[in-house]
Amino acid sequence: WLAISVISTIALAVLEILPWLLVQRAIDDFIIPGEIDGMNTLFGQFLVILVLIFILRYGQTWIMMWIGQKIIKKMRMELFTHIEHMSASFFDKNPVGRLVTRLTGDIQQIEMVVSQGVVQILSNLLVASAMVLAMYLIYWKLALVLTIFLIPLIWVIRRFAAAQREAFRDQRLWMARIGAYLNEIITGVTVIQLFNRQKTNLRMFDERNQGALDSNMRVLFWFAAFEPVVIIFTAITTASIIWYGGGEIVRGAITLGILVQFLGYINRFFWPVRDLTERYTMIQGAVASAERVFAILDTPPGITDVKNTRSIDNVKGKIEFDQVWFAYNEENWVLKDVSFVINPGETVAIVGATGAGKSTTMALFSRFYDVQKGEIRVDDVPVKELPQSWLRRHTGIMLQDPWVFTDTIEANVRMRDPSISSHTVRQAAEAVGASMFIEKLSEGYNTHMSERGANFSTGQKQLISLARVAAFDPQIVLVMDEATASIDPETEAIIQEGLANVMEGRTSVIIAHRLNTIRNVDRILVFHQGELVEDGTHEELMENKHIYSQLYELQYGVPPITKTT
Repeated sequence: WLAISVISTIALAVLEILPWLLVQRAIDDFIIPGEIDGMNTLFGQFLVILVLIFILRYGQTWIMMWIGQKIIKKMRMELFTHIEHMSASFFDKNPVGRLVTRLTGDIQQIEMVVSQGVVQILSNLLVASAMVLAMYLIYWKLALVLTIFLIPLIWVIRRFAAAQREAFRDQRLWMARIGAYLNEIITGVTVIQLFNRQKTNLRMFDERNQGALDSNMRVLFWFAAFEPVVIIFTAITTASIIWYGGGEIVRGAITLGILVQFLGYINRFFWPVRDLTERYTMIQGAVASAERVFAILDTPPGITDVKNTRSIDNVKGKIEFDQVWFAYNEENWVLKDVSFVINPGETVAIVGATGAGKSTTMALFSRFYDVQKGEIRVDDVPVKELPQSWLRRHTGIMLQDPWVFTDTIEANVRMRDPSISSHTVRQAAEAVGASMFIEKLSEGYNTHMSERGANFSTGQKQLISLARVAAFDPQIVLVMDEATASIDPETEAIIQEGLANVMEGRTSVIIAHRLNTIRNVDRILVFHQGELVEDGTHEELMENKHIYSQLYELQYGVPPITKTT
C-alpha cells in the first residue's frame, strides 16, 4: 500500500505539469494564430487530466491516512505497554497528568501530521520539485530568476522553523503542567472544598494558564509572520518573471504562451510552499510532541528480569532479607542493613513509627524497587532471579487504598485472568465475607463499579480487594492494616475475619500501624529509623520495655493486653 501511495504521488506531480503545458499550446498554437479547431481536443485532454488528478489524489490521501492510523495505533500501544512496565520510581518522578497528556494530547498531535500532514507534505514537495524541473527544461534563464529568490526564502524558513520549534516545546511543556495540575486538583477536590482552597488553587491554575497563553502567543506570532513572508516572495518572484520574461518575448527568445506557462508554474510552485507554512504549525507541534513521547519510550524500565530467570515449582513461602540497604534518592538510606527470616506459614507483623521503613519492605519484596545492597530471597532464591510476573502472581497484596476499576465486580475480582473461573470468584468472595453484600445487589457479581468505585463504600471496596487476593490463591500475603482503619467496626470485623481466612496456612506479613490488631501474630519485627531493632512476640517485646512497648503505650496509654489463645 505504501508503494502504491508513493507511485501515485509521483504520478500526481507529473500530471500537475500538464495543465499549464496545454495552456501554453492553446495560446501559441491556437489563440494567437486564430486557429480554434484544435481547442476542443485540448479541452477534452484538460478534463481527462483533472479527473486523473482527482482520482489519484483521493486514493493517495485515503491510503496514507490509513497507513498513518495504523502507525499511530502501534505507537499508542507501544507507549501504553512501555508505561505499564515502568518501575515505581518512574511514576514517583512523573505525575499522572503528564503521562496522560503523552498518551492523549501528544499522540493526537502526532496523529494529525501522520494521517494528514505527511500526505500533503510529500505531495507538495514533489509538486514543487516537478515545477522547478519543468521550468528549467523549458527555459533555464527564467527558472534561474526563481532560484535567485528561492535561496533567501529557504534561509528565512529555516530561521522561522527554529524559533517556532522552541516555542512549541515551551507550549507542550505548559500544557503538560496544566494536565498534571488538573489531575491533582480534580482528584483531591473534596479536600480542597473542605479547606476552602478554591481561590488559592484558582490563582495557581491561572499562573499555569497564563504560561500556556504566553507560549501560545509566541507560537501564533511566528505563524502569523510566516505566510506574509512567503506571499511577499511570491509577489516579488512573479513580478521579476514578468519583467524579465516580457523582455525575452520582445527579443523573440520565448513566446507569450511560455511566459504564461511559467507564471502558472510559479503560482503552482508557491502554492505548496504556502500550504507548508500553514501546516508548519502542525508539524512543529508534532515534532515537540514526538520528542516528549520518544523521551518516555527511550527511558529504560528500571526494573527488568534477568536473561536466565528461575522459578520455584513448589512454593513454600520462606522470605529472607539479607543485609538489605535501600534508598529512594542516592544514599538517603530508608533501610539500613536489614536482615530477617520469615519461615513458611508464619504470620509476622512489621511495626514502627512513620518513616521507619515498614511499607518500603513490602515494595522491595514485590520488586517495585531494587535494593542497592544486600539481597532478598524467596525460598532461598533471590527475587532478582525470579520473573516479576511470577513473583507477583504468587504474592497477594492488600493495599491501604483499595483500588478498583470501572468494570463489574466479578471482573474486578478476577482482574480478567482467564484462569480464574466465575465459581472461583464466588468462592473467594464467600471466604472473605464479601458475598454477603454482593448477593444483595440486584445484579450481583455483574454489578458495574463506577470510576474508583464511587458507588460503593470504602469497606465494600476493601472486601472486593480482599476477594481479589483470595481468588488468586497466593502463597505469600502482604497486608497493610491501614486498609481497615477508616471503616465502621462491623465491616472491619468482617474484613478481619476474611483476612484470617486468607492468611491461614500462608506466609503472611502485616504492615501494622495499629498495634492492637497484631497481638496474635507469631512474631513482630520493630523498625526504627530504617533499622530492625527488635524481633519477638508481643509479650516478649512488651517485657523488653524498648521501642515496641513505647509505641504501644503511646497509642493506647493502657497496660498491654496479653496474647489470647
